[in-house]
Amino acid sequence: MSERPTYTDNNCFVCSQTNPIGLRIPYRMDGDLCLGEFTPGPNHVGWDDVTHGGILFSALDDVMANWLFLQGIHGHTARCDTRFRKPLRVGTPVIVEGRLLERRGRVARLYGEIRRREDNVVVAECEARFVVARDG
Repeated sequence: MSERPTYTDNNCFVCSQTNPIGLRIPYRMDGDLCLGEFTPGPNHVGWDDVTHGGILFSALDDVMANWLFLQGIHGHTARCDTRFRKPLRVGTPVIVEGRLLERRGRVARLYGEIRRREDNVVVAECEARFVVARDG
């Protein structure tokens, strides 16, 4: 495989380090896991000091997409099933994790979860199918 892709040429809301209104989550591979960390801030609130579900979904979708991207695979989300397990208070640091469940031809099935860093409790999880546009 060629050199790993970088984030320098995108303006992704979730992972770009240069998007001024983005989450700026840096992802990395650790074995077969894609990992990132972030702390939702006051601009990520939905109601009652709880992080908006759309922010959590965006992080889940992106960690799975980055599992593909960091291996040189370009894919697009086709379907997601997201479950919100616990409310996440703004200001709570989290770990975002994604992994491949299986790949059959141009369809990749991935799993993502968000856990509170302090106690490892899952606050949201997602299983998704991605259509692979191209490898490498």
